[in-house]
Amino acid sequence: MWPELVTLLNYLLITVAAIFVIVNPLTTAFVFMSLLPYASDKRREQVARRAVLMSTGIFFVFALLGGIIFQLFGITLEAFRIAGGIILFGIAMGMIRQGGDQVDQVDLLAGDDDSDHSPAAKHAQSLAIIPLAIPFISGPGSIATVMILTSEAPTIWHVALVFLAILITTCACYYAMVYSKVLVERLGDVGKVIVTKVFGLILAVIAVQFVINGITDVWLSLGAAAA
Repeated sequence: MWPELVTLLNYLLITVAAIFVIVNPLTTAFVFMSLLPYASDKRREQVARRAVLMSTGIFFVFALLGGIIFQLFGITLEAFRIAGGIILFGIAMGMIRQGGDQVDQVDLLAGDDDSDHSPAAKHAQSLAIIPLAIPFISGPGSIATVMILTSEAPTIWHVALVFLAILITTCACYYAMVYSKVLVERLGDVGKVIVTKVFGLILAVIAVQFVINGITDVWLSLGAAAA
């Protein structure tokens, strides 16, 4: 009995570490802070909760049906990675060019009245889905990880532990995002703008790396097929 429990506990720790490192709740918290520097506490909690619920659902679906979904629609992980990079790059450019032709999210969220039907609410809800839930929390790497872990799990108990590891990681993301407000409160208005632009640049670099990784994987797979 005890040896089996120890084995399952070790598997849980390994699984949590694998998913946690790839998702990286701390990075998600900094991006969250950059996207919502002027949002109210209520709005931040709403966005964080929505992003976590959405990403958890995505993880669960792909953990169970990922292979079938990819085969059904003829999707490859490389294509998913490239698409995620392109989406992220567009968002990053919006963060860097704040004050351009599009509605400035800083001004929009600074005047947020916490109404569920206000323009700020709609903007915040869209941010919860893209880029927070997809592809930051449930990105190509983390989705691939949960698919591999569930496909290689030897028993139903190991599969259950993968789902538990997903919940632990996404809960960590929620609290990291919610408590990023402590850092936001210390930055001041100028600091918030600077951080938003800096993380916009970092987000752009991550997006480009997503695309490079996707193209590299496609190139290697074509080379392997040709050989």
